[in-house]
Amino acid sequence: MTVPTINFWAVLLATASTMVVGSLWYTPRVFGEYWMTQAKVDRDTAASRGVLPILVTVAVSFVTAMVLAGAITIAFEFYQGTFLVDALVTGVVLWAGFTAARMITHDAFEARPAGLTTVNVAHELITVLVMSLVIGLIGI
Repeated sequence: MTVPTINFWAVLLATASTMVVGSLWYTPRVFGEYWMTQAKVDRDTAASRGVLPILVTVAVSFVTAMVLAGAITIAFEFYQGTFLVDALVTGVVLWAGFTAARMITHDAFEARPAGLTTVNVAHELITVLVMSLVIGLIGI
């Protein structure tokens, strides 16, 4: 069994990029106020949780970056295209097939507002695209 070659620096930078995207996306001036209202998140309660949600985000973002980097490498070796293009296409396909599809399903059953689902699914798309871009630019 061959394990795909993964650039660890690309994974670390892709992980960090999720923090940048999330920090911008969920600021009050972008989608933060809307998201908090629609998701029924209390600002004080959220603040009282401290750094734990951020640590969880970093951990799961690292896992996502590792899996994404592996999938990109496999796609690149299979299609033998341009690494950057293969990275972006792989990111979009994985986002659509796993992240978006699952989030939309869960939100439909939980009767979440369509606007909230749209904001969250779009955030995940941008996050995965930026991660794919980072991995695609740094390469194997």
